[in-house]
Amino acid sequence: MTDLTEGSIAPDFELAGATGPVRLADFKGQGVVLYFYPKDDTTGCTKEAQEFSALAPEFAKAGVAVIGVSKDSVASHAKFTKKYALAVPLGSDPEGAVIERYGSWVEKNMYGRTYMGIERSTFLIGKDGKLVRVWRKVKVANHAAEVLKAAKSL
Repeated sequence: MTDLTEGSIAPDFELAGATGPVRLADFKGQGVVLYFYPKDDTTGCTKEAQEFSALAPEFAKAGVAVIGVSKDSVASHAKFTKKYALAVPLGSDPEGAVIERYGSWVEKNMYGRTYMGIERSTFLIGKDGKLVRVWRKVKVANHAAEVLKAAKSL
């Protein structure tokens, strides 16, 4: 697990997406919100994707791209995007390499059972490629609006 902190260089990545590759390098010179979520089409993940999508025009106005990442397949992302008319690209990381690089593959505990899974987390990457803000153990309610507020300060 990588312990990324504010001021660290954001690890580069290239992931498959429903509409083509999703690469951090493609957003050089602009801000990026990179959020990791556990699973397509589940209650919390759907709400989070919908909230980021609803605010996508505001992020764009602030010069900030938004990218969601999970271990789901490109086909799953395409279906999820179409079903909810999502406005943000989703990257597929089935092997979890990028998720691990960002320290979002963590030990979780539910009902006394310990397992490894994706920690809902968000990274705000500045125009210089450095992490400006890191949110761990994200609660979905109002999170996208909080991230937008931080993104507007870039």
